[in-house]
Amino acid sequence: MRFLIVGHVIHKRVRGRVFAYGPYVREMNVWAKYVDELAILAPFQEHEEADPIDIAFEHPNILSHPVSSFDTLSFAGKMNAAASLPGILLSTLKAMRNADHIHLRCPGNMGLIGSIAQIFFPDKIKTAKYAGNWDKSSYRPKSYQIQQSILGNTSLSKNMSVLVYGEWPGESKNIKPFFTATYSNHERIDIQPRAIDSSQEIRLVFVGTLDSGKQPNLSIEVCHRLREEGINAKLDLFGEGELRDNLKNLISESDMKDHIFLHGNRPSNEIKEAFQKSHFLIFISKSEGWPKAVAEAMFWACVPITTKVSCVPQMLGNGERGELVEDKVEEVVKAVIGHIQDPEKYLNKAQKAMLWSREFTLEKFESEIKKMIVRAA
Repeated sequence: MRFLIVGHVIHKRVRGRVFAYGPYVREMNVWAKYVDELAILAPFQEHEEADPIDIAFEHPNILSHPVSSFDTLSFAGKMNAAASLPGILLSTLKAMRNADHIHLRCPGNMGLIGSIAQIFFPDKIKTAKYAGNWDKSSYRPKSYQIQQSILGNTSLSKNMSVLVYGEWPGESKNIKPFFTATYSNHERIDIQPRAIDSSQEIRLVFVGTLDSGKQPNLSIEVCHRLREEGINAKLDLFGEGELRDNLKNLISESDMKDHIFLHGNRPSNEIKEAFQKSHFLIFISKSEGWPKAVAEAMFWACVPITTKVSCVPQMLGNGERGELVEDKVEEVVKAVIGHIQDPEKYLNKAQKAMLWSREFTLEKFESEIKKMIVRAA
């Protein structure tokens, strides 16, 4: 079986191997276990070294279909996209014609092209992973709305299973609630939630891209405000992005360099260790699909304090397994102090978070993926 991935993630060729963003590749390596050929239609680049957050595809038979990377955020980007679009669409149609199973990664520029192109192949088995916020009552860019409309229309998207995060009543029958996973059954080791009281160090952690959407600056402001309230708070931030220099300056200007640490992109085992040592994940994101940082923190009894976006309220049991807040520093600080003042409430939420997250392991994830692949075999 030839399994075709259509997506916007940049793939990097490094000494004959194909690398890309780690969480995405880990997932695709699970799909790839059950196929003979793995075809990838996406932007490709040549690199001397892979980024620490990148990992390699493991399949022995990878067919690459490179396309241009483009965006429509600027006038120049729109002009470039207009010039590139006919060639990209032609390449997409050719790759889909030769595939046995078409797999779309949405939302994104290539997801939009793929969702339109797949209409011309009604008899082929198809899946789409919609990794963004499926909640149609929330704000979504117009291109995202178009992708949702096409994918959810069973007349346009025949033989298509659309995997979305969370459960959304009233959707068409091809919309399937799904999840993602990071940890294996064997990693479900006994671990006790961290004891918490005002006399000890309170460990905070942020994991994610350092950009305006994830708002890591609010995590820094929370740590600063907690220290002003007499709480011995420490914050570790993991990730890279356009705001790194701004955050570094913010830490310096607030004289917090001994209490807040920018670690950059680090291997998954270091992230795991950070969760195991931390009391709270401070994750005040504007938009999510299934935020892996939240699920991973919960796996290690690290209580998430996060915004009410996408399926996050469902993940947190509407507050039973964490704290749901608006993106206001005062709310987050109040939530942290409230848990410090009520250790039993904190331990109860940490325990419930851990038990819930440990239901979603790599083994369960692979079992569900295998069902999708078997349909096309």
